[in-house]
Amino acid sequence: MTTQSLFDRKRGGPFAPLSLPPFPPGEVWLVGAGPGDPGLLTLHAAHALEQADVVVHDALVDEAVLRLARPGAEIVFAGKRGGKPSASQPDITRRLIDLAKAGKRVLRLKGGDPFIFGRGAEEARALVAAGVPFRVVPGITAGIGGLAYAGIPATARETNAAIAFVTGHAASGEVPDNVDWTALARSASVLVIYMAVKHLAAIVDRLLAGGRSPDEPLAFICAATTARHRVVTSTLGRAVADRDAHGVEAPAIVVVGEVVRLREQLGGWWDPSVLDSFQTDSAAE
Repeated sequence: MTTQSLFDRKRGGPFAPLSLPPFPPGEVWLVGAGPGDPGLLTLHAAHALEQADVVVHDALVDEAVLRLARPGAEIVFAGKRGGKPSASQPDITRRLIDLAKAGKRVLRLKGGDPFIFGRGAEEARALVAAGVPFRVVPGITAGIGGLAYAGIPATARETNAAIAFVTGHAASGEVPDNVDWTALARSASVLVIYMAVKHLAAIVDRLLAGGRSPDEPLAFICAATTARHRVVTSTLGRAVADRDAHGVEAPAIVVVGEVVRLREQLGGWWDPSVLDSFQTDSAAE
């Protein structure tokens, strides 16, 4: 089902009675696309895709989501991938501003949630400084959606009363030095670590030094909720060796904690191959 059929009153789509906000020319919407599965888009996000004149998207937005953009919309790749040529953040921000001032409806589409370990806050501040009106549409972050699709609850009463989200990659390109890893290791029962693959050895060393057990369960959730979704389970002590043995690459979420064991009961409820048929059907339209 396309966004057009969702929102067109004349076609009687199931959400046609909803009154969603207009997307005026000259505005920028900072929208979270979720972790990959287009079914995880919010109604606001789907509505924005239907209305936008230009979609400026990052590298983590799945192709299946981009196919929901309205026919004729300009699709602009503005992804930033470590170690690969990519647009600079100032260039991306300037383009958003210029497009909006040219009277375009500009959709800045970001994987996951725009304000979780992304550059959404930087872009929003730049829009404010330039006098460009904007709207923020939160999305399902990979640290929630990816875990659920892997059969790993973010919280369960028998395992944890706390969870911490942390990035393993600072703006400098190194492990963040403004994180107290020892305190983090001792305080949060479950750790969800974004962008941790490259610096995994250093992160593991810090967590072990902070008192975590090398036998603690760990999982890599790769390309979460997309057709390429896969899960590799390990332990904190074996994580680096298993990363290399299984060819784990970014994008991947790392989750550490007893909740990982629940995958033995809950994993497998979702089959990534369902997205293959979605992509084939969408491409044929």
